[in-house]
Amino acid sequence: MQGILATLMFVAPDWVVSLTRERRPNAFWAEYVLWPVIQILIVLFVILTLVAYLVYLERKVSAFIQARLGPMRVGPWGLLQPAADGLKLLLKEDIIPLKADRVVFALAPIISVVAALVVLAVIPWGAAWATIANINIGLLFILAVSSVGVLGLVLAGWASNSKYSLLGALRSSAQMVSYEIGLGLSIIGALMFARTLSMSGIVEAQQADHVWYVFFQPLGFLVYLISALGETNRAPFDLPEAESELVAGYHTEYSGFRWALFFMAEYSSMIVTAAIAVTLFLGGWMLPGVTGTSLFGIGPIQNSTLHTFASVAVFGLKVMLLIYAYMWFRWTWPRYRYDQLMELGWKWLIPAGLANIVLTGIFYVLALPPARGGVFDLMREVSGRLVPTGKGVGYFILTGTAITVPLVWLLLVNINRRSRDFNLHDQRQLQVNLRRERLEKALQPQPSDGGTQ
Repeated sequence: MQGILATLMFVAPDWVVSLTRERRPNAFWAEYVLWPVIQILIVLFVILTLVAYLVYLERKVSAFIQARLGPMRVGPWGLLQPAADGLKLLLKEDIIPLKADRVVFALAPIISVVAALVVLAVIPWGAAWATIANINIGLLFILAVSSVGVLGLVLAGWASNSKYSLLGALRSSAQMVSYEIGLGLSIIGALMFARTLSMSGIVEAQQADHVWYVFFQPLGFLVYLISALGETNRAPFDLPEAESELVAGYHTEYSGFRWALFFMAEYSSMIVTAAIAVTLFLGGWMLPGVTGTSLFGIGPIQNSTLHTFASVAVFGLKVMLLIYAYMWFRWTWPRYRYDQLMELGWKWLIPAGLANIVLTGIFYVLALPPARGGVFDLMREVSGRLVPTGKGVGYFILTGTAITVPLVWLLLVNINRRSRDFNLHDQRQLQVNLRRERLEKALQPQPSDGGTQ
């Protein structure tokens, strides 16, 4: 039993073992009870605090883009604005519509929040003990549990007994199903090189290959980013809660702290999708010269404790850069129409993900050693896994950027140029022309029955 648990948990620090007064070989309570509880409490405190200040950060980013100041009144530079907003939402009246399904109405936001927070347990926040659980199907676990979050949105829209909420829920379910396919396809290319579903194992694979997989998979990274925007209902894909059409979408009838739970679920999902992107494509907590390989003669930090804290800082910095990109997209791009949203997902992202898998598989097989059916012999076996050589790294970067991206682009352009684009202006002009033709035909003189005189 302890051997199974040892594969799931990282070793607790010595000071945790000393708290339980156990010896290291038999430190069951320290390793598998006390230390995981401490890790969970720390992660929840940091993430929930970060969620509150991400709202503040987004308001500041939008103000910067629009040449404003943003929140400035509550505390210095408005830093206490999240606390004021949280207190306001706690004191607000909890309104439940008269004809709503009260039980489902109350459970819906809880389902969304729980689905977003549970997956934090398997994300590799840093090296060594900075990860709560390292399961060998960590990525599959994240995708499976995150998919449950859409049930909270659908149940909220249905239980509210509101047309706006129901339309928002239907849009959200269709959008998440569509973009989840593209998101799932985009990560397979990186998994071909990592050859593991363990989140920590993917980071270690990039460390062993001495390269971030974004250089091998630029198209997969691009498809993932766009699909993640659609999966989290972020602008320009925020159709489920389009204010100009649906008031607030699936949470129109929610108020007070229940409404805050949906906000918490959205920003937690942003953190999760950004953390997956960092883990799969950006090397996780690895940074050459700090927590990864040596760079320009500068080796990684040798002290284990400092190395772990530095790895957490590196991982957090990468996540925040991607979240800033999410906010920048929101205040830069206009909202898509629903037909454009579906067209992008089904006609571009899903075919691009499939083509990326096929081309990556072909280039990967060609690079294998001849003994394994390859041609170019650009990979060698190290510790039971295939690692690209120096020439192999250049080969995969070249094929991923100079061949895969332009080839897939040309393929999709030729496929989709025959499909008719729904242009609202053209459709209106067509109706105007048809109406004019009918009027002209009606005003034309009709020949009399008696014939000409």
